[in-house]
Amino acid sequence: MRRPLVPHAVFIDDDDELRRATIQTLKLHGISVDAYASARAALPALSREFDGVVVTDIRMPDMDGLQLFRRLRDVDPDIPVILITGHGDIATAVQCMQDGAYDFLSKPYPADRLIAAIAHAAEKRHLVLENRRLREAAFAFEADEVPFIGTTPAMQRIKQTLRHIANADVDVLVEGETGTGKEVVATALHRLSRRRHRALVAINCGALPESVIESELFGHEAGAFTGAQKKRIGRIEHASGGTLFLDEIESMPLAVQVKLLRVLESRQITPLGSNEVRNLDLRVVAATKEDLGSPAIRAKFREDLFYRLNVVTIRIPPLRERREDIPLLFAHYLGHASRRFQRDIPEMAGSIKQHLMTHEWPGNVRELAHFAERVVLGVLNEHAAHSAPVPSSGQTLPERMEQFEAQLIRDALATHRGDIKATLLALGIPRKTFYDKLQRHGIDRQQYIGVLAPPSF
Repeated sequence: MRRPLVPHAVFIDDDDELRRATIQTLKLHGISVDAYASARAALPALSREFDGVVVTDIRMPDMDGLQLFRRLRDVDPDIPVILITGHGDIATAVQCMQDGAYDFLSKPYPADRLIAAIAHAAEKRHLVLENRRLREAAFAFEADEVPFIGTTPAMQRIKQTLRHIANADVDVLVEGETGTGKEVVATALHRLSRRRHRALVAINCGALPESVIESELFGHEAGAFTGAQKKRIGRIEHASGGTLFLDEIESMPLAVQVKLLRVLESRQITPLGSNEVRNLDLRVVAATKEDLGSPAIRAKFREDLFYRLNVVTIRIPPLRERREDIPLLFAHYLGHASRRFQRDIPEMAGSIKQHLMTHEWPGNVRELAHFAERVVLGVLNEHAAHSAPVPSSGQTLPERMEQFEAQLIRDALATHRGDIKATLLALGIPRKTFYDKLQRHGIDRQQYIGVLAPPSF
């Protein structure tokens, strides 16, 4: 469950009485605050990693709020700055907003206006820092020789197991749902082992017709059957000295399972139509999306073959069981898609992050990779791109109305691909009201410009 964001603010004003009153007000409303009497004193606390909002008066001695704003633009232009202005400074504040300031408040300002501005700016800063971490993770290459992305205990155990058994000539059974990365395990075992300089032969048992699977696996001599015009080396023999990866082994016909069992036990093979027995130097990695040890599967998978394969079993958990790894995996695939399509990684809206952590991901890592590609291409379906959280029973009516209003604005922007004039006509509100609502809801119009609206059904 996502922890609620606690807004953090740095408040700068040389008026001691106003500063004390503001500190008390902000703390009463759950905002963490650090206060300073001068801009120069606040500067050391404002780095690129600063996770909050700067609220500063414009008119101050030594360094004024405008000078501070320009200094912060050099430190990190994404730090939200809220300017406190007197009547004569409004034009200046408006110019600063055009230059990147988040908002300005005219004195005297109501406390709830300041609190709302800080809350929305803090949420935006939180998203900026998260997006930045995603970008850094997306382009980072780990030196780890085991190509698994994930820090959860289950993934760390898999990495450790792979290292321990890489050079042990034991057969391995890999269990996992569709798209969890079973072939990645086989590839990692092969590359970590002494066999890495020989072939890794992969066979999808479910993709081969029963009429040819024996020939494909065991090979045949010329004339062994109708159509066998020349000798063929089987895939098992071709993998000798290397690794044989049998994917979807639960789909292998029972008659072929008997022959495979004999090969695994003797490490010898006899091609179809031949009496010659050939020795094999073989490691077998078998993958399945079924529980081969379950009595329910006995009708289609031999128990003795299961026990022969089940020397070492590696179970890859589905994404829904390791949600903590999803952001890092997503960042990796964002970077891959960005390089593949030669596009920049876009800003990540809150709705996308919500989708990442609440979706069940039945297609697991494969589905997540395709989702990252759609994000980079800007062709998300409407549910993933613009979905808002379902209101909880604890929300008040005004909160639900705010949520509904934000969704209407997002829908209009998506429909009109960020075009302001068309969006204003669709919503029927003045331009200033529209910009006020964008700011209040933390909606970035740039995100919708030029992006094809998803089809409606």
